[in-house]
Amino acid sequence: MRYLLISFLLFTISNSLQAQRLSTLSPDKNIKLEVSVVDGLAYYQIFHQKEEFLEQSPLGLMSSAGDFTKGLKLIGSKTAKIQESYKLDRSKVSQVNYKANEIKCIFTNTANDTLNIIFRVTNTDVAFSYLIPKSKKNNGNCIIEKEITGFKLPLKSTTFITPQAPPLSGWEKTKPSYEEEYTREEPIASKSQYGLGFTFPALFHVENKGWLLISETGISGNYPGTRLSDASPDGIYTAVFPQEGENNHNGPITASGVLPMQTSWKTITLGKTLKPIVESTVSTDVVKPLIKTSKIFNAGRASWSWIVWQDESCNYKDQKTFIDLAATMKCEFILIDALWDVNIGKEKIVELIDYAKSKNVGVLLWYNSNGNWNTAPQTPKDKMSMPEARRAEMQWLQQIGVKGLKIDFFGGDKQQTMKLYHDILTDAAEFGLNINFHGTTLPRGWERMYPNYMTSEAVLASENLVFQQAFSDRYPSTAAIYPFTRNAVASMDFGPVFLNKRLHREPNKGTIRQTTDAFEMATAVVFFSAIQHWGLTPENLTEKPACLFDYLRNVPTVWDETLFIDGYPGKYCVIARRKNTKWYVAAINGENKAKTITVNLPMLKGKNVSIITDGEGAESKFNSKKLENASYNLELSANGGAVLFMP
Repeated sequence: MRYLLISFLLFTISNSLQAQRLSTLSPDKNIKLEVSVVDGLAYYQIFHQKEEFLEQSPLGLMSSAGDFTKGLKLIGSKTAKIQESYKLDRSKVSQVNYKANEIKCIFTNTANDTLNIIFRVTNTDVAFSYLIPKSKKNNGNCIIEKEITGFKLPLKSTTFITPQAPPLSGWEKTKPSYEEEYTREEPIASKSQYGLGFTFPALFHVENKGWLLISETGISGNYPGTRLSDASPDGIYTAVFPQEGENNHNGPITASGVLPMQTSWKTITLGKTLKPIVESTVSTDVVKPLIKTSKIFNAGRASWSWIVWQDESCNYKDQKTFIDLAATMKCEFILIDALWDVNIGKEKIVELIDYAKSKNVGVLLWYNSNGNWNTAPQTPKDKMSMPEARRAEMQWLQQIGVKGLKIDFFGGDKQQTMKLYHDILTDAAEFGLNINFHGTTLPRGWERMYPNYMTSEAVLASENLVFQQAFSDRYPSTAAIYPFTRNAVASMDFGPVFLNKRLHREPNKGTIRQTTDAFEMATAVVFFSAIQHWGLTPENLTEKPACLFDYLRNVPTVWDETLFIDGYPGKYCVIARRKNTKWYVAAINGENKAKTITVNLPMLKGKNVSIITDGEGAESKFNSKKLENASYNLELSANGGAVLFMP
């Protein structure tokens, strides 16, 4: 990294005792950050092309090392230009060239305690973090009691955000788990469903100016996960710590550490269009890898019986059937879900692993995260919550050839829970196991921080297509929100690609799928997850055209490049992704009416492409052609989709 410190201010600070102000620009000068102190209170503002996207918003925190919520003075700053290139092997891009202008603002309070606030401004993002330095006065442990960090949106802005659920609510007291419905362009003054605020990431349509996404990154057990409060009447959302009841009342809601102590990073991505939000890498830009290992952790596709065939399928015979399905579909994995330890047993699971290995299929196994933070009864449990039991189990899993774990039912966002994620990932890396978290928090930079982190749920996912007809009915619209919200910041294990007309083992039972086959094919690209757990079942292979399965046998799950083509949350989405030299362009229609979307696809001009589009009813059509022009008309049926890809 090239890191240039400049000791003198490149901005002006007024001599007034009442107000101090500084500013810095993005490298392309389109984003302007202003930081100010007015009557002892610290604020920041963000402008894009001279338009105010974030109004004067509060900064500060309360800690055992000082009260930094009032009585502040801005006594100086340091600036730097950050330029770094880094690689990702399990993400939506593989090469990042990160350029940012950094400014570290130095504040003191009335007791002469010091707080640094570090801002980084790129051409699409603003990220900031608090740093409490070590001093003669404060040189030991520190507790941060709360942040007053705020985000003041223009009052005519609207939201696409999910509410925070009450602790110990939901099925078997498993919430909060980031599995709530998104708002759809509600006014920012609207109260959250449970009166507890909202989870990250939070998308805002900023009046007629553009779009802004707020999220959080850089947590490895060093800090609790925060969320947004309900907005105040004047449009200020505040970052708040977890609820006391999370993790079944175990552990404090505060943050603790040893000085110098740095908080999580809050991230703000903004632009006139949704392009910066879909393509942003800010969640990994401001973090560093935490583990060095020579082990290789592979991404890929997985067959998964549970999603359609449910609990009864967790038996030796059915899992062998889905190993065969994985092999036929050239999937890298099979996921064997809950209750395998009871219904199959440890001895027989070794036989299945050996059988899968003979088919060149790796096995992923489900685990319950518990401790005692919920009453979910599924086993195996009490294997992942304590170090000795966890390491013993992981050593056995390594010995029998398991490739990875899906770990479910976490307890919230307290710092001790965030540390559990870190400890699981760290131990699993040692034993060569990749990790997928469910019933879980938002991943915060983990694709870069941990070599074995693959994906997380942290979204209202595909199991709800099976559980609720109402969710299935809303799914097309919901699916057209996720690429601009949850999936924009990290790998998302939704579990897409269904071809059953009804989502049940028996064809005349279960919820009715509302999407077309082409829509389902498109979700394999529109939804990014380093491991994609598909909703396919064996009978699909004889019921649907072979061209669909040829496409799925080759579609990647990790990408070298991702481009936003077109879209609007809840209405439609078109995304292009590249792996090596091959491009995939996928579109989904979130509305129950046909539409034609004209898109510009210069990456496919002059190329021979295969095209999956909507046919009669839910059926698909397949053809191949050379695209003579960059402009292309996507004809999408109601709740339909399309995929264009280079064979």
